[in-house]
Amino acid sequence: MRQASIERNTTETRISVAVALDGTGSFDVKTGVGFLDHMLEQLSRHSLIDITLRAKGDLHIDAHHTAEDSGIALGQAVARALGDRKGIRRYASLHLPMDGTLTRAAIDVSGRPFLVWKVQFTAPKIGEFDTELVREWFQAFAMNAGITLHVETLYADNNHHIAESCFKALARALREAIEIDPRQKDRIPSTKGSLAG
Repeated sequence: MRQASIERNTTETRISVAVALDGTGSFDVKTGVGFLDHMLEQLSRHSLIDITLRAKGDLHIDAHHTAEDSGIALGQAVARALGDRKGIRRYASLHLPMDGTLTRAAIDVSGRPFLVWKVQFTAPKIGEFDTELVREWFQAFAMNAGITLHVETLYADNNHHIAESCFKALARALREAIEIDPRQKDRIPSTKGSLAG
């Protein structure tokens, strides 16, 4: 079973995460930030990764540390659950439509973290959530999961759909990339023999 748990405690946040990569997309997420909870629930449901996440952050300041640190902790949990990455498909990409919005995500579960982010919001907030925190979460997740991730919104009809399509696109690409390939289930998908970075 590809599972892992992470505890991350700082003076700004206290976060616990448990993931099961071969799950059903069940989730139990409570960060204190409603929109972030919604996005992480979408990530779980569409990746089929079971996610339990609890975060207590300095929300009296803003949601920045809670968003960033939840990305860090979730990325670390996914990386730990992947282990040596033996047998995974490794690569995936897709276009994710959401009404009048289209977002593309491409992923390499390479052990080499990198984020290319070509997403523009037209408003500073979605409800009470700062739209700039969407990129902060993706940056934190990619760096700590050890993945190369490219995300681009090609066109959009509203900011909620932009954010949600980014999380759903990541989810679907991640689901495919971390699946075990039956043709190479006992091999590392690299001519180097390692995906350690």
